[in-house]
Amino acid sequence: METFLLPANSQNNKKAAELLLKGEVVGIPTETVYGLAADAFNPEAVKKIFIAKGRPQDNPLIVHISDMSQLEQVASDIPSAAYKMAEAFWPGPLTMIFRRSPLIPDEVTAGLDTVGVRMPSHRVAREIIALSLPLAAPSANTSGKPSPTAASHVYEDMRGRVPMIIDGGRCSVGVESTVVDMTGDVPRVLRPGAITEEMIANLVGAADTDRAVKVGLAEGERAKSPGMKYRHYAPKSPVRLYEGAPEDTFDAIMNEETEGRGVICFEEYKKALKEKGFKWVYSIGQSWNHAAHGKNIFSVLRRFDSTKAELILAQCPREFGSGQGTVNRMRKAAGFSCIACSDKTIIGVTGASGSGKSRFSAALSGALGDCLLLDADNIYHGLLGDGKTPLCEKILEAFPNAERDGVLDRKKLGAIVFADKEALKTLNGLTHPAVIKKTLYDIKKTTHKYIVTDVPLLFESHFDRYCTMTIGLLADRKKARARIMERDNISGKNADARLNGRPTARLYTKRADLVVNNDGGVKELEKAASSIAAKYLL
Repeated sequence: METFLLPANSQNNKKAAELLLKGEVVGIPTETVYGLAADAFNPEAVKKIFIAKGRPQDNPLIVHISDMSQLEQVASDIPSAAYKMAEAFWPGPLTMIFRRSPLIPDEVTAGLDTVGVRMPSHRVAREIIALSLPLAAPSANTSGKPSPTAASHVYEDMRGRVPMIIDGGRCSVGVESTVVDMTGDVPRVLRPGAITEEMIANLVGAADTDRAVKVGLAEGERAKSPGMKYRHYAPKSPVRLYEGAPEDTFDAIMNEETEGRGVICFEEYKKALKEKGFKWVYSIGQSWNHAAHGKNIFSVLRRFDSTKAELILAQCPREFGSGQGTVNRMRKAAGFSCIACSDKTIIGVTGASGSGKSRFSAALSGALGDCLLLDADNIYHGLLGDGKTPLCEKILEAFPNAERDGVLDRKKLGAIVFADKEALKTLNGLTHPAVIKKTLYDIKKTTHKYIVTDVPLLFESHFDRYCTMTIGLLADRKKARARIMERDNISGKNADARLNGRPTARLYTKRADLVVNNDGGVKELEKAASSIAAKYLL
């Protein structure tokens, strides 16, 4: 069979739709990964998907629709929460599982009485569906291999197996859709992705995650979702996954032999790993950048298939929030061959001044019980001491105008740096290493299982690299301003100067594993701390 790889345009999209209506299989782009599509109502067409992929027949497929009018054609018993989720997340990387319509054949559902449905946000995918009909479409790769995030990946796997592949560019998300079972009382995540459990719970009031996400299916248990049963996403070479804080996973890999081994790493460690002598070192992005991890992981796994690496050593992202999807795929790629590298659980709490960091940190520490609470500001003040310490001497060398009567005056220093971004940058360059060194010393000597660190400049100081979880607190500016004025007994002008010198909320929503909105009172903040402790840590 000749396979045509064609660019997405109105003419070629129409050709693809015509083939689909004739019962053929076509590779199409979506925002998550490329899909191998066939008429969802045609059992013979669906069988061709399994043949092309070499996919086991007991692995269900997802049905893709182009608008809400098609939902009731493919599913039944649709709960009200599903319509709410569709309004918020469709089109997008969310698959919901419902009771199946009588029109959907067993070949799509692997004989189950349920069906997974999603509405992709990729314009080309929806155009092809609208020109044809609802499409059953798993990822367009040979079964078990890393999923394709570019048309070239599909062509590599499906050349000679399907008549056409439509090239719609590189996938913007890069990890398959979140799959949520909507047939129970509470939405249950069966496969994590860009739409997180927290996002769903915030929308409809509650959600949970199936245990199989972490440990796989139990013996004899049937898969309700693609990606639950078989070893997935695996390159030719075996993968060994290192889990824990980025610094810990980096240290563990640096202690490994280099001969015949490649590394999947975070960007900040790439240079050192190359210098160590690993021949193949590929980055999936900065350690905090979950979006980059998802977008890059499959293409990086595929890159190793063109190498002679005998073993792939991989740094694992933190498994919270939007990081869950990538971690799930990497564990499956490794066949759950995972090494725990962090012997203590270090939680970094951060946020702008007045966001409630101290109160939240204390509440989280109390909820965890066996916990050491460290405050970076207190550590910093301890290092300043009486104003004559070694750190003070370094600061006064850089800021002689902060001196009063031969010692460092903190108020004078504050007035200088909060009014000048470059001055603040210089001060941070002096203080961050000292505070981190003392914090790590305190962590090393403690016997507590959990350590909660209240660090205002968690990301700016790069202390997040030592953390197994990061939490960002957000607060309304007016409320934060009032808290600062009352707490520090300062004017509104000085409070504004502090807030103006700190990053916007975007830093925390972008970089933190979990985000807490401090919009309520103390009780709500304590409730959030208890919830995080119970859900993720205890």
